[in-house]
Amino acid sequence: MTNKTTVHLTIMLPAGRLPLDVMKTAQALAEQYKLEIFFTTAQNLRLLNVPENLVEEIKAPLLALGVTFKAPGGFPLPRICVGAPHCPGGNGATDKLSAKILDKFSKREKTKAKFKIAISACSTGCSNPRTTDIGIVMGPKGLTLYLGGKGGVSPQTGIRVLKDVSEETLLNAIETLVEFHDKKTEKKQRIAKLLDDPEFPFAQI
Repeated sequence: MTNKTTVHLTIMLPAGRLPLDVMKTAQALAEQYKLEIFFTTAQNLRLLNVPENLVEEIKAPLLALGVTFKAPGGFPLPRICVGAPHCPGGNGATDKLSAKILDKFSKREKTKAKFKIAISACSTGCSNPRTTDIGIVMGPKGLTLYLGGKGGVSPQTGIRVLKDVSEETLLNAIETLVEFHDKKTEKKQRIAKLLDDPEFPFAQI
């Protein structure tokens, strides 16, 4: 994160939505402090080249707008495609499902790294759900869940463990998986490394 006297600050953007007041403030700060703005592949906003001695000063006007900065122990924001009604092929509203997932885990004090979540509104998978730790695909008959996918230098496709299920069933399954990950992880671990655990709570279908 650090580069001698500078750091970066990542603003979490649920469902990839950037509120206009946050956008305006981030732009003003970037101009005032000569920062760069970078949109991450996780759909968050990152301020680059922040002087270490000015971190709190720069964060203050953004915190006043209610933003959350990325920090250890936070529950991961789902990466989503734009979904319905903005895409004609979408089987549902990805932003609403993302909000329900975040609401379910909003009171969780600490989540161990480093699993990720992706939601796609159709089988095309624009948000790469099949190569994400927890991948959700919306279909005309319900939700399908993939587990253990990952990208990086050794990509791996996740296994399908649920097909055409309800939101309630999906949320309960994610809760089961998060608790299992917490139990089996000391500091950080990808879901792919847990697939062969004899106690893994889901079977491939």
